[in-house]
Amino acid sequence: KFGLGSCLDQDYPQPIWEAIEKEDLDYFVFLGDNVYGDLPSGSLRKMVSAYKKQKNNFPKWMEDVKILPIWDDHDYGLNDAGSEYPLKRQSQEIYLNFWGIPLDDDRHNRDGIYFSEEKIIQGKVFKLIFLDTRFFRSNLKGPKGKYVENLDPDATILGSSQWNWLENELKDEFDFLIMFSSIQIIAKDHPYEKWSNFPLEQQRLFSLIDKYKNNVLLVSGDRHRGGLYQLTSASGKNIVEMTSSSLNLSFTNDEEAGPLRVGPTFVQENYGEMLLDKMTSKLTVNLKDNQGNIIQSVDL
Repeated sequence: KFGLGSCLDQDYPQPIWEAIEKEDLDYFVFLGDNVYGDLPSGSLRKMVSAYKKQKNNFPKWMEDVKILPIWDDHDYGLNDAGSEYPLKRQSQEIYLNFWGIPLDDDRHNRDGIYFSEEKIIQGKVFKLIFLDTRFFRSNLKGPKGKYVENLDPDATILGSSQWNWLENELKDEFDFLIMFSSIQIIAKDHPYEKWSNFPLEQQRLFSLIDKYKNNVLLVSGDRHRGGLYQLTSASGKNIVEMTSSSLNLSFTNDEEAGPLRVGPTFVQENYGEMLLDKMTSKLTVNLKDNQGNIIQSVDL
């Protein structure tokens, strides 16, 4: 079992861990905004103390769960920031130290916190891809909260080195591809951060997925609302995305446009769960509320 979650403020109560403990997880994927350590000035002065406080917030049982983290803007260092953020390398060092990433890991020796894992579970090979949507990302277009498409052919989310790495990773042999992105990949029409703000990058990703693999799950955070999204690729493949957000920082807001969304979104606290049924070889993904009740579910 994999747990999924994002948007965890160190200064707010975290009762959701009581429900998550009952899942008896093997892994937990932190999808970004794992602390709120950013300041409007971009200073990292608050980041170290935010991580320290968050470490004390984590329940003791999490010591027995393998943590797989990526970051988003609030644990990157500046709200909605990308490659222009001047302290990104210092922030990466703080991040890697907090999560205890071994010194011989590639993430200590290159820009960006992207990485991959391969798991063999019940005879099935799972390729897990963890993307960095911050370090290399070009500037957003439009005012904050009203972003529009950036159609500049040189604009990027992943940057050339991460794209090359990703293409090589997808050439491996595996049964299931699960890709984790801090910002939503499929969602469109809302005015906030998302892959579709960079349509050429989004289409490049879909084309790459379409080229290599059939069984694909996308997982994202960031939005302070959970939901399920589905896209039919150019070749007719079904691509599913589960957004899990937030763990303890919900906002009351209206439903948003979502032509590729399956059902309504859920704005209260939530977490995600991935599990493989060894009897049917189905990968099941659930979105659950803070009591452990299923809100959305999909089988692959």
